[in-house]
Amino acid sequence: MTQPTLSDRVLAGDARAVARAISLIEDESPAGAQLIQKIFGRSGRAYLLGVTGPPGAGKSTLVDRITAEIRKTGKTVGVIAVDPTSPYTGGAILGDRVRMQAHAGDDGVFIRSMATRGHLGGLARATGEAAVVLDAAGKDVVIIETVGVGQDEVDIVRTADVSIVTLVPGAGDEVQALKAGIMEIADIFVVNKADREGADRTVTSIEAMLSLHVFADGEWRPPIMKTEATTGRGVPELLQMVEVFRQHTAATQGNRRRARAEWRLRELLGHRFIQHVETNILKTGELEEILDRIAARETDPYTAVDSLFSRAVR
Repeated sequence: MTQPTLSDRVLAGDARAVARAISLIEDESPAGAQLIQKIFGRSGRAYLLGVTGPPGAGKSTLVDRITAEIRKTGKTVGVIAVDPTSPYTGGAILGDRVRMQAHAGDDGVFIRSMATRGHLGGLARATGEAAVVLDAAGKDVVIIETVGVGQDEVDIVRTADVSIVTLVPGAGDEVQALKAGIMEIADIFVVNKADREGADRTVTSIEAMLSLHVFADGEWRPPIMKTEATTGRGVPELLQMVEVFRQHTAATQGNRRRARAEWRLRELLGHRFIQHVETNILKTGELEEILDRIAARETDPYTAVDSLFSRAVR
């Protein structure tokens, strides 16, 4: 009898196989790329829910409550929690062992912490592929929680089907929200820790900012939800709003996923080209020599790139 392959086990929802597959992808192993090639056609069914926002907004607690609420409906959940990279080990500073212990014995929930490994934008480079693995493994909803670096966390809109921007009263978040980056990616705003003083002021600030934008007929206007993640208050209403958004954008969801595919394709092409140059074009020590010449103003970055590019495409 033929032993099932890793891809077979992932498609069967084997938790250990899913964990192994994500590790291969994180390590940028060729086996990880081959795995994605085998399972990609079986993905695309899960709904990807992104949760972003500044540090201290209570994103992890909110994700925990969202997971519990979704599980009440019988749907399965995959969670990818992107954490800062440890300067000592290169791994996630916060691991899944310290997250969501209430779900530890639930086979319907798979939680994975991922380190950014220096990748900007609030996500790890492998986040998208990890979501594909969880999707192909049969998870109904995949929740992606960003690292919490603030305004730069715009990659989530290129990865999730719905982006939830979480803010908290009394931390100057309403000022941050007025800045373009994190503001423009919100499909739904959440003012968490809404029992704190200043919650209504934060809501008013976001409303004022939204009023500056002219929404076309039929265009989605991000609602502002209030939650208390520690108690679960407001979380059922938040998920109801997610469903409203899902129905509202059902006709155009394909466009968002196509844009996501384009972004990922371009990223992979760029990454693969750089690997090719480093592996097959540059001689030992040549990169350091080029960098020294640029630093000494003996050449410029554009000339250096043109030279490398011409050698790479011969």
